[in-house]
Amino acid sequence: MSDPRSSRIVVFGAGAVGGYFGGRLAQAGHHVTFIARGAHLDAIRRNGLQVNSPTGDFVATPATATDDTSSVGVADVVLIGVKAGAVSGLAAALRPLIGDHTVVVPLQNGVEAASDLMAAVGSEPIIGGLCRIVASVTAPGRIAHAGITPTVVLGEIDGSHSPRVELVAALLRSADVAVEISDDIQAALWEKFLLIAPWGGLGGVTRVPLDVLCSAPETRRLLEAAMTEVAALAAAHGVTLAADIVSRTLEFLDAVPSGGTASMQRDLMARRPSELDAQTGTIVRLGRTRGVDTPVNTFLYDCLAPGERLARAGS
Repeated sequence: MSDPRSSRIVVFGAGAVGGYFGGRLAQAGHHVTFIARGAHLDAIRRNGLQVNSPTGDFVATPATATDDTSSVGVADVVLIGVKAGAVSGLAAALRPLIGDHTVVVPLQNGVEAASDLMAAVGSEPIIGGLCRIVASVTAPGRIAHAGITPTVVLGEIDGSHSPRVELVAALLRSADVAVEISDDIQAALWEKFLLIAPWGGLGGVTRVPLDVLCSAPETRRLLEAAMTEVAALAAAHGVTLAADIVSRTLEFLDAVPSGGTASMQRDLMARRPSELDAQTGTIVRLGRTRGVDTPVNTFLYDCLAPGERLARAGS
């Protein structure tokens, strides 16, 4: 992949995350294939992907939209936009897309997507990635972006500098996507995990938006305590986070426009299968493995797990 403009890009999972960033790439003229399914795929094929955004609405027409990866061929870059819990099951569908120089970029919430992908397809194609965006699928073929500036963070898992990370960054920047290259992508992943998992878990239990969680003293204390547990868990994994990461994260959340909800929270409230196991469940599981107490996150998980099981049984 020497020229970002000639790259063949596959967006595996064209929901809120994959759809937004893939849509920006398609809008900029890149050769983009969306891997989607069901009514969402049908709508994209008929009308393109319609994105509403404070920075300007647009309709993205991908080069191809399909549910069959075997028909696509080898990609230069694969952006993984499925929910975190689905990553480990992608091996068979991903293999036809991966060649000797393919770069696979996970954009999931949580801290295990890269390792799940490595277990599925090998370590060589995988770089570390995450995104910051508030977006949702509002109807088949329609995505709404709201709030913060959509940003992708990239980095080699081992912290090294590489031309392929620079090229993926250039590709995204050519589509007016904000990009950061991290020397410590593991720390960046844990920083986001510390933000998104407590927010989603507490939001799922309380069913109130973020501004209420942050302004009510009772839920603010719980949010802070849940974040502090994640910080302790990161330290137990040898990941160094800033000493003020919890207070700094709370300040960031205070600035999110009112009415904001986390994606996991929205799924839980709608009784859809969510990322509960990949987020709050992972905190509980890793805490037990590492001997780190996680009482707040365990309480949140225990409250939400029965509803999650019902949602999955009915999906």
